[in-house]
Amino acid sequence: MRITRDNLLNAAKSLCIDFASKKDPDTLMTHFSTTHQCVAYEHGLPFLAPFLGRQFVGRDGVRDYFKTIASVLSFERMEFSEYVVDPEIQKISVKGRARFTWLSSGQNWDEIFTYVLDFDDDCKVTDYQVWADTGAAYLTSKGQLGTS
Repeated sequence: MRITRDNLLNAAKSLCIDFASKKDPDTLMTHFSTTHQCVAYEHGLPFLAPFLGRQFVGRDGVRDYFKTIASVLSFERMEFSEYVVDPEIQKISVKGRARFTWLSSGQNWDEIFTYVLDFDDDCKVTDYQVWADTGAAYLTSKGQLGTS
């Protein structure tokens, strides 16, 4: 397959739509490479949340990342915009926003976050990176967001 800007953009939008629609991890995995080792990595310190600061490697690891997220967080009103596509290096950056709730504390916060997605020659994700508000995640996990 010849990689074009439109191919990459459609692949990224498809993943983002499925994630925002709360599709199950197996459905999300259809967007990930079967020919390259996949990695999911959410930047942050590992002690702040169970999905931060560690690589979830391989298809099983990426599936575990999505299961871990679903076990501690819920979200609503997720939307994506401002896709930046680089077909030369097969990479996309995209801005997202949503209201997240930490399930055990019930506290929530509005957040803007960024994905950086790398793709293989079949327009499947190989590297999935997230930059988000790790401080808010940590404070809500402790039930301390907005308290002093």
